[in-house]
Amino acid sequence: MAPEMLPPGSVIGMLGGGQLGRMMALSAARLGLTVHVYCPDPESPAFEVAKAHTIAAYDDEAALAAFAGRCDVVTYEFENVPARAAEVIAERTLLRPGALALATSQDRLVEKTFLRTAGAEVAAFAPIDGAADIDAAIAVTGLPAIVKTRRFGYDGKGQRKVDSRAALVAAVAELGADLILEALVPFAVEVSAIVVRGADGAAAVYDIGENSHANHILKETRVPARIGTDTAAAAAALGRRIADALDYVGVLGVELFVVRDGGGERLIVNEIAPRVHNSGHWTEDGAVTSQFENHLRAIAGWPIGSVEMLAPTVMENLIGAEADAWARITADPRARLHLYGKAESRPGRKMGHVNRI
Repeated sequence: MAPEMLPPGSVIGMLGGGQLGRMMALSAARLGLTVHVYCPDPESPAFEVAKAHTIAAYDDEAALAAFAGRCDVVTYEFENVPARAAEVIAERTLLRPGALALATSQDRLVEKTFLRTAGAEVAAFAPIDGAADIDAAIAVTGLPAIVKTRRFGYDGKGQRKVDSRAALVAAVAELGADLILEALVPFAVEVSAIVVRGADGAAAVYDIGENSHANHILKETRVPARIGTDTAAAAAALGRRIADALDYVGVLGVELFVVRDGGGERLIVNEIAPRVHNSGHWTEDGAVTSQFENHLRAIAGWPIGSVEMLAPTVMENLIGAEADAWARITADPRARLHLYGKAESRPGRKMGHVNRI
């Protein structure tokens, strides 16, 4: 066994206690790895399936230090972990993925600049720090466009589509400073490349998934995506290039737009997520090795597992009361149900998902 490989029984620290952490903890148990979850929410669904947990704020440096001291490696299941929290962890134990990936994905302006430098095509973009920047930003992106907060946006939160200068002025007044304006991309379909990169630099990409949304929330991922084989290969190559540029360790989600023009297809990178990704949930049942197991393998220094697709799969998110149909779902012989153990069903809340093989 290579010395950098963490043996079974090692402690995996998890910043964040949501459903992604829950699914990683379940995979860790199969591998004989122990998970310790750190999250300020006492109702975190990951707590139910982890051996240990700490309930503390992300700015509680004493609690973070104590947590890090109990872990052999620490990872995160959401990208809005404060930068200082990551620093406190990294000073005391391994942090994978590293702080660069976290910082890059937390700020949309930094992210777009990085992606362009890495050789990816992105939508035209410009920063808006106040009303004085509006006309210069429009000159770069044109209208209509999307104005977004640079930080803390997800599932459509913190963004507005604007069709006119007046609408943009109103959106800036509403959203505040530290914004980014992005050109509207006339895409035919959105796809995801789920990349896994090991501590030794070896990388693999799952079959490209095709995504559809409802109310700005991912509703369905279909694998394989209905795109050209050359486009799928290019999406996988882009995913590897981005992971290499970040010296990434773990699973990385890369969201891309497919634009069809002139009889061909081209790819525009929308954003990256330095963690296991909702559009990769199909891998639990449709691939040889799930994204959750492969993330753990990578951060523990183990060889990454096969990403081969076992069968075409459709993943459907169960949002709000849709999870109440569990009896009907389980009657479908093709369906594999995954519920997250959340106590309260609310509109717009991801309660589980179902993979249909």
